[in-house]
Amino acid sequence: MSADHPKPTLDEIIEQIGECGARICEIDASEAGAGNISVYMGWDVEVRRHFPNAEEIELPVPAPALAGGTVLATGSGRRLRQIEQEPLAAIGAVKIHEGGLTGTLYTSNTRKFARLTSEFNSHLAVHQDQVERRGVDFQAVVHAQPPHLTYLSHIPAYRDTARMNAAILRWEPESIVSLSQGIAVLPFFVPGSEEMGTANVEGLRDFEITLWSKHGTMSRSDISVFRAVDRVEYAETGAKYEYMDLVAGGRAEGLTKKEISDVATTFDIDSPWLA
Repeated sequence: MSADHPKPTLDEIIEQIGECGARICEIDASEAGAGNISVYMGWDVEVRRHFPNAEEIELPVPAPALAGGTVLATGSGRRLRQIEQEPLAAIGAVKIHEGGLTGTLYTSNTRKFARLTSEFNSHLAVHQDQVERRGVDFQAVVHAQPPHLTYLSHIPAYRDTARMNAAILRWEPESIVSLSQGIAVLPFFVPGSEEMGTANVEGLRDFEITLWSKHGTMSRSDISVFRAVDRVEYAETGAKYEYMDLVAGGRAEGLTKKEISDVATTFDIDSPWLA
């Protein structure tokens, strides 16, 4: 988010998290308590009016670049579809301390979770890496489990970044515009593992969405929570078309490479997937 861009208020970000949680569920990308959302804010944010209760916590991964900033994150076991109705019951705010090893977790009087999402380490690691490398002062990160993308990752031939991008970018003209950098396909890792976190951080350096094979996705945006969810929607829609074509016996043509290139040229899109 640029320095001259007006900073969103805490209420606006909380509202975005609620709306985006509902949207993730509408596209069947979050069953029960699956899926989670976090937002990093690198400016001073007053959180006590919304989250009056404070406790000191150790961070799951070091995050020194986030010191002085605030990370909003959904609570473990909270259903994304319920956040919109009771946002303060499902979200915690973590003020990161100097050194990035500890923080203060602020929660509301209506808190309905014991701890933050089990994927908090993955979220925090991405925020840390992006802030340290690029100096962003805002970032939204969304973990979802879109069924068609996840299904394709169960097929060995699709568990390849080049193959997956060729598959999902060929169905809608909008895809090359909205997913110009494509999607990084990671191998299967145990959820929450150190190996998972490392591969995910590396994937999100060059891509804005990663596919955790046989699990789900993580997407990021420097603009808004909405934009991070948009990336999930576009990728999942492409995967749905690909799945439909597999079921139909591979009868559809899809967009040709020239047609995709023409769209990219018209909208001045630079993408590694145009070659």
